Amino acid sequence: MAATDLAIPILPSRDIGATLAFYRRLGFEGEAHAADAGYAILTRGTLELHFFRHPTVVPAESSAGCYLRVADAGAIHREFAAAGLPRHGIPRIDALEDKPWGLREFAIVDPDGNLLRIGQVI
Repeated sequence: MAATDLAIPILPSRDIGATLAFYRRLGFEGEAHAADAGYAILTRGTLELHFFRHPTVVPAESSAGCYLRVADAGAIHREFAAAGLPRHGIPRIDALEDKPWGLREFAIVDPDGNLLRIGQVI
């Protein structure tokens, strides 16, 4: 596999504008694409997330998500925590923990119910 090969999640968004605003609070950059603003591409360093408009997604019932492998989960957790996300409900940020399977990780759930696990190998 070439060094440029990668997988990029495509997650549902009830409102692309609201999704852009939420992820910008977490340090992502990007904009809506397509004439009807039905798609967005966001980046944060080498991380890249794509979103498609899905106005009927029910956040509490969503099973969409992805895993983001990073070099320093603690630093990203601190930066995301600075956005003031609550610890419970939707959206939220979970605690940073060392897992028995050898990863230091945490999760966020965005306003559309997308689960993003962020972790590093320890």
